[in-house]
Amino acid sequence: MFKYSNTNKRYHTLDYYYKNRFNEKVFKVSLNAGFSCPNIDGTVGYGGCIYCSKTGSGEFAGNKEDNIVKQFNDIKEVMLKKWPKAKYIGYFQARTNTYAPVEELKKVYEPILKQENVIGLNIATRPDSITDECLDYLEDLNKRTYLTIELGLQTTNEKTSKLINRCHTLECFENMVKKLRSRNIDVIVHIINGLPYETKEDMINTVKYLNDLDIQGIKIHMLSITKDTPIEKMYKEEKFKLLSKEEYIDIVIDQLEYLRPEIVIHRITGDPKLDELVEPNWLVKKFCVLNDIDKEMVRRDTYQGIKAKKRD
Repeated sequence: MFKYSNTNKRYHTLDYYYKNRFNEKVFKVSLNAGFSCPNIDGTVGYGGCIYCSKTGSGEFAGNKEDNIVKQFNDIKEVMLKKWPKAKYIGYFQARTNTYAPVEELKKVYEPILKQENVIGLNIATRPDSITDECLDYLEDLNKRTYLTIELGLQTTNEKTSKLINRCHTLECFENMVKKLRSRNIDVIVHIINGLPYETKEDMINTVKYLNDLDIQGIKIHMLSITKDTPIEKMYKEEKFKLLSKEEYIDIVIDQLEYLRPEIVIHRITGDPKLDELVEPNWLVKKFCVLNDIDKEMVRRDTYQGIKAKKRD
């Protein structure tokens, strides 16, 4: 059995990590604090990353028209029906959640920490959007609660980075990882498989690079073409190749093999909204993808970290 598993999984699942750290079921409650993004308002770019949806990758977050506590309670009530004894993490998901003065950040973070059974915060942001003052505040939060910062990298290929309009460099990303870790703040990294014109080697190289960094978790997504995004227009015009489900599974398993076993896999496939998805259609069958990954890992007799190099 894989070291970090109490099921048939051969990779380090988030559910396993939470149960071992907190000894009970833990849920993330997705919130939308209404923040913008420096890649939208012209600070570093316009239009955002070409795959980013109208909700800023917050499809399952709360209603931004509601205050943050109401969002939290509305979503929590749904979860309570299934798991009445769960603990909660406030997940600031949509857009760039450190892109505001610290006093504004406190107005949305602190009320969530005061809610019953909240044990931590997950904050999704960009590496170019955390000021030194914000770092000081995050360090303070990290001493008071379980804090993780999610950074979007997507790819280490700088040519692809320009194509997707990421508008931050690999050096910027790496420097922020080091700054956060110097303050003992856990870092989760987002990557996307199947970006236009990337090869399997590109996707494997992204994971090899991350394995050499001091990161604690990773989210692996398949590129989804969603309605009313720049990438939808590009896809219809250029007809670039999308990964099949079988290709995606093959690449993900290879990626897992190069990741240290202690790195937590927070996500291993996408979860797009059906009414917004253009392609690929196989993404809507999330559990089929998960099950097929498990079956293929058994068939190969492989597991996370089998090819990973240890960090120095």
